[in-house]
Amino acid sequence: MKKLITISLCMIVKNEEDVLERCLNCAKEFADEIIIVDTGSTDKTVEIAKKFTDKVYHFKWVNDFSKARNYSFSKATMDYIMWMDADDVVLPEDIEKIKELKKTLDKSVDCVMMKYNIAFDENGNPTFSYYRERLLKREKNFTWHEPVHECITPSGNIIEVDIAITHKKEKHTSSDRNLKIYESLIMRGEKLSPRGQLYYARELSDHGKFDKAIAQFEKFLKIPNTWIEDFVTACLKLSHCYRMINEKEKALGVLFKTFERTTPRPEVCCNIASILFEKGMLNEAKFWYELVLNLKQEKTWGFVNHDYLGFIPAIQLCVIYDRLGDREQAIKYNNLAKKFKPNHPSVLYNEKYFESVKK
Repeated sequence: MKKLITISLCMIVKNEEDVLERCLNCAKEFADEIIIVDTGSTDKTVEIAKKFTDKVYHFKWVNDFSKARNYSFSKATMDYIMWMDADDVVLPEDIEKIKELKKTLDKSVDCVMMKYNIAFDENGNPTFSYYRERLLKREKNFTWHEPVHECITPSGNIIEVDIAITHKKEKHTSSDRNLKIYESLIMRGEKLSPRGQLYYARELSDHGKFDKAIAQFEKFLKIPNTWIEDFVTACLKLSHCYRMINEKEKALGVLFKTFERTTPRPEVCCNIASILFEKGMLNEAKFWYELVLNLKQEKTWGFVNHDYLGFIPAIQLCVIYDRLGDREQAIKYNNLAKKFKPNHPSVLYNEKYFESVKK
């Protein structure tokens, strides 16, 4: 009989009393070992952690997430290491899939990629997701890199599985912690990696520092041979920055730049259409939205905003066709949008509107 693989769950935490127990109640169903590294909690986080494991360690916070995560990995003793954040959960169907994976995983596999669902619609359906290196063979000594927005570079025998980790943030707070870490690194004269360059630009954009963000995104886009998904993300984010300072032509130009390295992506095309719509170019916007509905989502480990695959182009085409005076087509696309989101306020409003104009 094939021996099950064993899993060490390694987590770093700080002041997570509101969510940690929820996370560990999921994890105890599949983890053979739970390792918690606390980086300076002042609440009941450590007390909660000790209800689930005696392997609770303390690590002095040095403004470097990778160092804390690598310390947590150093304590693991099982075949594979899995990581999660305290505000993550594993849904019941995914717990069962992990249990099955433990029975079937070939030990030649070094890295297992799992989906990370981080945003949801009003019905709980994922609207934004991407893949992360989630389960890693311990003997391969995988190492975390980057002080902020840390990552592991997948290598060896990598597989992708139909298992999702669900991010369920309870408190939506705005923090400049990550931005300050980047600024501290720059002040010390440290050179950012390409990934660091991209995420520093994203932090600037997220904090409304659009002029500075533009300069940093432009700098990133000049770096040769970056990962295609990072390149597309940089173009999308840079386009957003240009739109925020009312530079629509530059915003369009950046989006078209993605076609130099990849085929049209739904999010890119929808953003092109959105800018054209704002400029009053309805027929041109219609072209790009209709193009999206004929695209197939490429298989990618990068960011995927699921609403761009159907709902957004459909609901926008409803508006455009109505403004162009083609009510039949407008109703057709509202009905299509309804298939994606039956109870969305825009869909329901449009239905009432179309009923009213019949009278």
